[in-house]
Amino acid sequence: MRIVSCLGILAVAALLLTGCGKTQRQTAADRAAQEGILLLGNGTEPKGLDPHTVTGVTEHNLISSLLEGLVAEDPKTLKPVPGVAESWDISPDGLTYTFHLRENAKWSNGDPVVAGDFVFSFQRILSPGLAAEYAYMLYPLTNAKEFNEGKLTDFAQVGAKAVDDHTLVLSLHDSVPYFLQLLNHYSWWPVHPATILKFGAIDNPQTPWTQPGNYVGNGPFILKSWQTNQKIVVVPNPLYWDAATVKLKGIEFLAIDDTETEERAFRNGQLHVTYSVPLHRIEYYQKTEPDLLRIDPYLGTYFYRLNCTHKPLDDPRVRRALAMTINREQICRAILKAGQLPAYCLTPPNTGGYVCEAKLAEDLAEAKRLLAEAGYPDGQGFPELRLLYNTSEAHKVIAEAIQQMWKTSLGVQITLDNQEWKVYLDSMRRMDYDIVRASWIGDYNDPNTFLDMWVTDGGNNRTGWSNADYDRLIEAASRERDPAARFQRFQEAEALLVNELPILPVYFYVRATLIRPQVQGWYPTILDHHPYKYVSFATP
Repeated sequence: MRIVSCLGILAVAALLLTGCGKTQRQTAADRAAQEGILLLGNGTEPKGLDPHTVTGVTEHNLISSLLEGLVAEDPKTLKPVPGVAESWDISPDGLTYTFHLRENAKWSNGDPVVAGDFVFSFQRILSPGLAAEYAYMLYPLTNAKEFNEGKLTDFAQVGAKAVDDHTLVLSLHDSVPYFLQLLNHYSWWPVHPATILKFGAIDNPQTPWTQPGNYVGNGPFILKSWQTNQKIVVVPNPLYWDAATVKLKGIEFLAIDDTETEERAFRNGQLHVTYSVPLHRIEYYQKTEPDLLRIDPYLGTYFYRLNCTHKPLDDPRVRRALAMTINREQICRAILKAGQLPAYCLTPPNTGGYVCEAKLAEDLAEAKRLLAEAGYPDGQGFPELRLLYNTSEAHKVIAEAIQQMWKTSLGVQITLDNQEWKVYLDSMRRMDYDIVRASWIGDYNDPNTFLDMWVTDGGNNRTGWSNADYDRLIEAASRERDPAARFQRFQEAEALLVNELPILPVYFYVRATLIRPQVQGWYPTILDHHPYKYVSFATP
């Protein structure tokens, strides 16, 4: 028998480990996958983890791992499926929903999840003192709007009743065809009453209850750690009623707001899924590594808000002139390059079967005429306006392109202002802007999610625009039970919006991400929701 020297053994081992001389480096993503930990790019640092005070996609991605509502989502279709409620009954007139809660649903501290927790949570988000921007999501409940506006102080008159610990009855003032979808929005998710009250009053938004060690949730994961501007780590919740379905051993949500940095992290094996893709890298991945690039439908619109309380933007002629001189086709074709569609209205096509009929025209001659009629011929005397956007290379490039379009076409000067996410959100909330980059991703697949924002003093209006006819049409749509007549009210309302333009639609989204093939259960969905309990890694 021939003896192989130690050196020979080492050489053979090295050859086997390197794949016959080709180096195969094990990356952080490889090691994490072996441990069952998902490394997820999540854009910027979240504003918070309180479902009743946040408004962003970044926050939704995190909170959906920590909390669960009455219903959950099918991972492929997003159709409502049982969540905390194992079943429900709907009255023939569509005005009463009776939810039957699971007896084995628990909070992460061991307390049972009971119907009263939902009543408490609904009272909290509707409390005027909390000033929740998403409070209007609960307005389908009887008297919810009146309570939120302070016209009613007795919450017992709001349509949310705990019959017993496992029976919750919700009463609506009008039938809402998408109501079960609505319940999948985090504004409807419960918070743990004792934890909220331990750290402050029911309507105090500034308490530390969302910090690690304090956070009590009822979702498939629990909060382990939060390193500001770095990462948030969640681990499986052993008390979750469906813990057996959860395959991941943890998720690390990485705060990387620079798309170039995030793409390098993915390329270097530090991420499994990115939040986005740098615009100039999309074509590269399409041609060379298409198996890593996902471009999926996404129910969202990219637009600019205009501060209608600032001159000269209080003049609809000025707003129309600005809108008419944005070359949306060029932005989609030359800058975005991932199949985005130019937006000539707000609501994406085929949202719940609705297609907007009113269309904004791009018309340079008419834009010049309108601007001159408003008192600014060829831009003369037009004040320099500030365009605000949050940190992102894509937002910067688009803003620079539109800035140049307005300068060339209208003689209008615009300065660009970049702010970090939390500062940007606060500036927009306080309406400390002239023009601001914005977007809206549908909360559910119905045109109402795009159109009800613009009612007078709506929580997400933030433009100062008000139109009594628009308010009346949105209210009429909310009470209309005939689907065709309901869509007609939306058509009339959107025609007003397109005519007066407190916002400038730019393009309809697609979702472009980089994802490693080993990630399983990450299905394309129109809202880009991916229930984490169904996500896993392929067996090597």
